[in-house]
Amino acid sequence: MDWFDKLLYPLQWVVAWILAIFHEIFTSIGLPADNGWTWVLSIAGLTLVIRAVLIPLFVYQIKAQRKMQLLQPEIQRLQAKYKGKKDQYSRQAMAEEQMALFKDNKTSPWASCLPLLVQMPIFFSLFRVIHNMPKVANGDIGNIGGFTQNLAIQAEQSSVFGISLSAVFTDPGIGVKLLTGVLIVIMAATMFVTQKQMMAKNMSEAAMANPMMQSQKMLLYIMPIVFGVGGIYFPLGVLFYWLVSNTWTMVQQHIVIRNMPAPGSKAEKEMLERKARKGKAIKQPEVNGSVAEKAPEVTKPTGQRPQPVSKNRKKNKKR
Repeated sequence: MDWFDKLLYPLQWVVAWILAIFHEIFTSIGLPADNGWTWVLSIAGLTLVIRAVLIPLFVYQIKAQRKMQLLQPEIQRLQAKYKGKKDQYSRQAMAEEQMALFKDNKTSPWASCLPLLVQMPIFFSLFRVIHNMPKVANGDIGNIGGFTQNLAIQAEQSSVFGISLSAVFTDPGIGVKLLTGVLIVIMAATMFVTQKQMMAKNMSEAAMANPMMQSQKMLLYIMPIVFGVGGIYFPLGVLFYWLVSNTWTMVQQHIVIRNMPAPGSKAEKEMLERKARKGKAIKQPEVNGSVAEKAPEVTKPTGQRPQPVSKNRKKNKKR
């Protein structure tokens, strides 16, 4: 066991136990123990557990983004204060004042990256568990948590479309490259769409104009490329992990943006328009397929011709 495995061993232990528990659940309901899809479902179960645990962090991320939206007037005042000042002292002073503003309000422009950053150690732990499967199966290294030699042998014997879970894009064979290549493209695409959705719909124009947001715009393109290129070294099992994780993120983010949009964002305008349309529909109920209209009041005829009244009698009536 090298130093990297020793560093991540506590997380590997937890990841391996969760995998073993889900594998036991699926085999107990009749799925084959050495079937690749049984292991894919176990990896999906692991992913859902991790994402459920990260929900409080996601809530913090949303709250931090709300605070960033509310701080935009203060940030714009700072930008106006140092506008045109490009010397080192002014830049440093502006950066310090911005950081103090974020600290006082307990937020950060990098809060949106927290779920991804927290997932990285878990991701590498799963990566090492799958990477070490052949060694555990051969007895070269001992058990990893609940991931015993017997489970490792079953995992090594399993396959998806004839491809081992430990296979990577660089392995020989057209089938390996095709399956892993498709998953890598999907992984990068879902990551891009998720980040694009957040910026396009859940940020105000003022927030997007913030210089710090320009760096996040760069991440919009850099992160999918980094994961796309790095994906050629990810085992097939890890690619399935990211597929499930990214799908969770897209669905979760869509629900939050639709129902709790950031102030001043495009999503907020769309939500208000939906509520306005819904309110209008309630105020004008349909009757027999058409909007009911109130008929104008008509004075009923008395059957008698109106009698002329003199000017004096009119004055007396008024009195």
